[in-house]
Amino acid sequence: MRTLLATGLAVVGLGLAAAPAIAGEITKIKDLQRGASVTVQGEVVRIMDEDEFRLKDDTGSAEIYIGWKNRVMVNVGETVTVKGFVDDDWVQGREKEIYAREIIRESGDVVALVPGD
Repeated sequence: MRTLLATGLAVVGLGLAAAPAIAGEITKIKDLQRGASVTVQGEVVRIMDEDEFRLKDDTGSAEIYIGWKNRVMVNVGETVTVKGFVDDDWVQGREKEIYAREIIRESGDVVALVPGD
């Protein structure tokens, strides 16, 4: 498994592909609960800004915020797995947002994100 820093400066490991997430660990976007730690998987459908993108699964979409110290490293059309937590200020009827801590790209690269305090 390779691990990358979000800045892209370091690659650690043996270059083995990351193990895919177990289906039971994946939360569907429609089932997101505010403040919950989640793992979601879907297709990148839009780059919103340098630190945010939209992810869509078969139940809906959510904005993925990666923190101001990081820059989006995924591509539109790419399937990714995102580990993070749902914005605890999110209320029903507003766009769902996940604060990402780790992204697993299609290539198997694991991107550990730098917290943006």
